[in-house]
Amino acid sequence: MNSSQDTYPPITRRGILKAVAAGAGAAALAPLRAFAQPQALAPPQALAFQTKSAGPAVKVFDVLKYGAAGDGTTLDSAAFQRAIDEASAYAGKAQVLVRGGHKYLVGTIQLKGSIDFHLADDAQLLVSTRREDYLGGLAGTVAGDTMAASLGGVIVATGAQGLKISGTGTLQGRAKEFMTRYDQAGEWWIPGPFRPKMFVLTQCKDLEVRDITFAEAPNWGLHLLGCDGVLVDNVKVRNLLDVPNCDGIDPDHSRNIEIRNCNLVCGDDGVVLKCSRQPVDYGECSNIHVHDCTIETQDAGLKIGTETTSDIHDIHFERCQIKTSSRGLCIQLRDEGNIYNIDYRDITLHSRFYAAPWWGRGEAVSFTAIPRTPTTKLGSLHHITATNIACTAENSIRVCGSGATDDGSVGSRIHDVTLDRVSITLARTTQYKGGLFDNRPTTVAEPGSISNSMAGTISSTKIDPQAPSGIVQHDTPGFSVEHADNVTLRNCKVAWGPNPPDSFTYAVEAKDATGLKIQGLTGGPAHTSLGKAVSIS
Repeated sequence: MNSSQDTYPPITRRGILKAVAAGAGAAALAPLRAFAQPQALAPPQALAFQTKSAGPAVKVFDVLKYGAAGDGTTLDSAAFQRAIDEASAYAGKAQVLVRGGHKYLVGTIQLKGSIDFHLADDAQLLVSTRREDYLGGLAGTVAGDTMAASLGGVIVATGAQGLKISGTGTLQGRAKEFMTRYDQAGEWWIPGPFRPKMFVLTQCKDLEVRDITFAEAPNWGLHLLGCDGVLVDNVKVRNLLDVPNCDGIDPDHSRNIEIRNCNLVCGDDGVVLKCSRQPVDYGECSNIHVHDCTIETQDAGLKIGTETTSDIHDIHFERCQIKTSSRGLCIQLRDEGNIYNIDYRDITLHSRFYAAPWWGRGEAVSFTAIPRTPTTKLGSLHHITATNIACTAENSIRVCGSGATDDGSVGSRIHDVTLDRVSITLARTTQYKGGLFDNRPTTVAEPGSISNSMAGTISSTKIDPQAPSGIVQHDTPGFSVEHADNVTLRNCKVAWGPNPPDSFTYAVEAKDATGLKIQGLTGGPAHTSLGKAVSIS
């Protein structure tokens, strides 16, 4: 991060958001830099807060005075932009005020540095549904676009330093108006030809987002691309649970971030860290602390991947509650980047099956390293710790690398994983088909892609011919460890719900796992006929 010489309002802010020139940043980032080496991780120290001295009064730039109608039907984007541009040019402290008691119809709004964009009281921004009201690429407008590559959004900023987005107002995304129809079989809405992200904040520094709400996002929520030094505090997300791709918070190629006290409801991933494939090298994703958040989703709760084109490391998740998910804790290495020094602590979660289009088959925990395609040169996944994790789920706690194939291809074995005081209660609570693991997204081991026999190199089982691509048939142990080295299960516990199905098996099942240590395991097999708690092959 670069130093900022501006004087800011007398607010309390996290140390990493302070000026870090002339060596100041080393002290500010010390709690997170503790993760610098690939080893078992200790919890970070309490993050330092400091109060800045009072400066001159803030000058207010009221969007109503710049021509905003605030009637919910007149497009107010131009009025907002006039207020933002003048506030950014002001030499002192500036606030762009969006007053409560109004609804403002907006397309793209381009924020700039050194301002507080403030949604006061019950102010509501209504997202325009017209493509011509947006700048930048939008999903579906260019052949081959992906969610990550599409940079079109409602609230955007590029290279802004010292930007603050605050207030108790709401950004309303009107998600259903961007959909074409509801798919009963898939139990989700099918998107239309374009749909904006809610926020696309690119290469911003000393960024603060607090107290706001965004709702019914038609696409990703808060996309932080290549940002450095970010505080996201007390943000609420109220997306629809049956709309795809409406992620909550997406740090992407971003560093030195704290996400805290957030309450997220979204159909897609809650908090998801990634390094997406971009035309610009935005660097690695590192030094991120996510804590004291509550998440409800139909996809993954706390996730890393699947886009992993650069390294992701020194990540700490703690004191979070995942009320429902298709996978509670999820790491999906699918590309050439490396993922290491990841720490989970003091988390409760529930995971269950949803309809087939939703990724995840109810795995409580899923740490996987599987090539995206047969030609992918996969990175490595290692040094992962999970401590004091309590799970209720319909499917296993899974640690699964990928081994060498019969045609000479080489996968990537996971190594150095410690699960300490991790408990799981397994019970079927839905009517969806069980006995499955979800390897999506991958084309490896699919019929006709390389070799049917390759299925065993990923999950030691076979493809489910009637399931979506990447779904494999697999029994359901409490802990499943495959193609992995130096995995430790310490004081872990497995319990089974009533009437366990035949697919429920051992407390621990390990295949092609070297250096496996099981210390203080509580729990037996799902069925006494299996005769043992642990199966190793």
